Amino acid sequence: MDIALITGSAGLIGSESVRFFSNKFDKIIGIDNDLRKYFFGDEASTLWNTEKMKKEVNNYVHHTIDIRDYGQLEKIFKEYGSDIKLVIHTAAQPSHDWAVNEPLTDFTVNANGTLNLLELTRLYCKEAVFIFTSTNKVYGDTPNYLPLVELETRWEIEETHPYYHGIDESMSIDNSKHSLFGASKVAADVLVQEYGKYFNMRTAVFRGGCLTGPNHSGTQLHGFLAYLMKCAITGNSYSIFGHKGKQVRDNIHSFDLVNMFWHFYQFPRYGEVYNAGGGRFSNCSMSEAIKLCENITGKKMNVTYLETNRIGDHIWYISSLEKFKNHYPKWHWKYNIQEIMEQIYKGISERL
Repeated sequence: MDIALITGSAGLIGSESVRFFSNKFDKIIGIDNDLRKYFFGDEASTLWNTEKMKKEVNNYVHHTIDIRDYGQLEKIFKEYGSDIKLVIHTAAQPSHDWAVNEPLTDFTVNANGTLNLLELTRLYCKEAVFIFTSTNKVYGDTPNYLPLVELETRWEIEETHPYYHGIDESMSIDNSKHSLFGASKVAADVLVQEYGKYFNMRTAVFRGGCLTGPNHSGTQLHGFLAYLMKCAITGNSYSIFGHKGKQVRDNIHSFDLVNMFWHFYQFPRYGEVYNAGGGRFSNCSMSEAIKLCENITGKKMNVTYLETNRIGDHIWYISSLEKFKNHYPKWHWKYNIQEIMEQIYKGISERL
């Protein structure tokens, strides 16, 4: 039997992975205890997605387990052993704003939880491919020291700059302000690399930009585009934090990211690191995203501007996917920013 084990299976990337791989594996084991509800409140709960997958995905088996609980995780790894061919680890505390509230919770979920899964994979299914969703926050605020130029709707970088086509994996993760969330993800990120290189395991780190899509349970503290569109639909106030609302993000659809996982799974490497985002193909500034929402909904948004930016927030971040595309030239993005926003609008409208 070929089994894929997916943590954070009710979240955005986890649930996309469940659906994507359900026809490629005999069984999908999902692990998710809806900690997102604890982090961000009832509106962020992913229980609706769990119930939906139970009904729609015939070979999906759900386990409500906390990834910090080594003993409960071990029962699953013991039961299925080497039948587990793929581990996709998406479970996390995902907000750098929230982490400051409970640093111990943030670190134990992000770092200790990852270590639990790596060690159990090594012990029970060492030949499995292990994929980890990291974050561009591992680079801390280093991108903010790039020579940026202010344009009418966004901050930008000169076309002659080496990073114009995106920040690559050579950017240092040292000597910068990461946020506590960024630090806990750095710990997990390096562990995944180390298990790959030290134990000769097929592991990969995907350092995501803004991961998004129609199944995102967006909140003020996490899920930029989904929460923005939700405010646009409901008329709730949306707050912009500093940088004149011109801060730039690249946005990758959950399908496109999971398709990257699939390409890696078919031809895996050992302890590899890839930046993963929309790159120059799919990106927008905050003000551009607001305009997109208004055009799609036909409503004027209720926006509040606050001068103080979020600590460590990126002013401009666009990923370079050159390394991944060199390794896997058949992969390409499917959804651009306009298509992403239209899908998010439809998804939120159906749930409200």
